[in-house]
Amino acid sequence: MPNLLHLDSSADLATSRSRAVTEAFANAWRARGQDHTVTYRDLHSTPLPHLADSELHWAPRLRAASSTPPAAAEALQQQLLDELSAADVLLVGAPMYNYSLPSSLKAWIDHVHVLGTTASFEAPAQPLAGRPAVVVTSQGMAYDEASPTAGQDHATPVLEQILGKALGMSVTVLISSYTVAHRIPGMQARAEQGEAQLQEALLRARTLGSTITA
Repeated sequence: MPNLLHLDSSADLATSRSRAVTEAFANAWRARGQDHTVTYRDLHSTPLPHLADSELHWAPRLRAASSTPPAAAEALQQQLLDELSAADVLLVGAPMYNYSLPSSLKAWIDHVHVLGTTASFEAPAQPLAGRPAVVVTSQGMAYDEASPTAGQDHATPVLEQILGKALGMSVTVLISSYTVAHRIPGMQARAEQGEAQLQEALLRARTLGSTITA
């Protein structure tokens, strides 16, 4: 059965745009039939711990001989790796916080980017290569090349690097910008632009959710 791994990380449980867009995708995925299953993690409401031991960055066979990561930490990491491995499609809600990723999402990344397991090290090995990953990012302002703040997005490029290059997944990014424009005097036009972009992201999410295949 096709399985979707759906992650949310926004601290806004009521009006989050990233949550709205991931929900639209997941609902469209479920509407394809009961065989389209979803594994869901709310990384904000149920946060993961920070990585307990630096040796967990490595596959067990590549760890230092003297390393002794806590058994509970190893078990949690394996659970997260199993969830990712079982997913035909990955859906990530990734709002920009202070120009970067929410720490809750970074903790998940640290658990699943494992040299010699999900990412290549001594030999080419990317078991997730080619699998679709849909990243839904929301941004207070805009950070495209035409914006004065171009180059200050340190969230989306990280996910493209880790999921796309390191893990070899096929990454699609859905962006909703100007999320705080309505709170800033004189930015009504940008607020309207942001709302239009949100509607476009919702439409793309529904379309992708109803059609995407591994």
